Amino acid sequence: MTKIIAIANQKGGVGKTTTAVNLASSLAIMERKTLLIDADPQCNASSGLGVNEEEVQVSIYECLIQGADATTAIRPTTTPNLDILPSRIDLVGAEIELPDMEKGEYRLKAVIDSIKDNYDYIIIDCLPSLGMVTVNALVAANSVLIPVQCQYFALEGLGKLLNTIRIVQSELNKDLDIEGILLTMYDTRLRLNRQVAEDVKRHFQQIVFNTIIYNNVKLAEAPSHGLSAVMYDANSTGAINYINLANEIIAREVSEQEAEGTQEETISEN
Repeated sequence: MTKIIAIANQKGGVGKTTTAVNLASSLAIMERKTLLIDADPQCNASSGLGVNEEEVQVSIYECLIQGADATTAIRPTTTPNLDILPSRIDLVGAEIELPDMEKGEYRLKAVIDSIKDNYDYIIIDCLPSLGMVTVNALVAANSVLIPVQCQYFALEGLGKLLNTIRIVQSELNKDLDIEGILLTMYDTRLRLNRQVAEDVKRHFQQIVFNTIIYNNVKLAEAPSHGLSAVMYDANSTGAINYINLANEIIAREVSEQEAEGTQEETISEN
């Protein structure tokens, strides 16, 4: 069964695209067939994996608004087992067009439903807003992963995002779960970073990932080469952090599947 994870936070500069690219690459390297959907008109996830926007003929925009076949937009990357559905700047227009379309909130879900059987994981890189494209991602996803920067005002806006998630759960996607909160840009030398991490863990407890993403120069360098950190330098701290995150997500999913299997056996016995 395909796991669809939206990477979302309306606050910019929290490591959202870095997380989307490197989590998708880590899952792919662990032999999970993975698709990264760039749902941000800034196209950073696309360029970070070596896609030149000017060469993109069919993008997520055409799939959402014009009903283009997603298979014509999806392209392979240099990472084994990783494909990307790229974006272009014209995705900005989708925010205006989607509200007037019939079942506008479900357009991305329809796109993903048409191709999800080809993948183990689908990662959606959302734009830093709570507009219609992000709502589409939350409607299409099984869960949402929230990167939180270990800086002052880290919790600013998080309540609004969680409220949006609750609205989507109640009205559009009752099966949407919170995959977890991911602490990013952590610097062990800074007392403030440690304090923010403690505050987030105290407030949100079980939904905070054990994995923390540390500040690492390789994470910043890799996109300029059109590569994830895992492909750019597999031994770097950033690459190892995201491999650990992928392991944590896979282990959690295996545990959930085993629990469901046990529950079904119990029901059948009774």
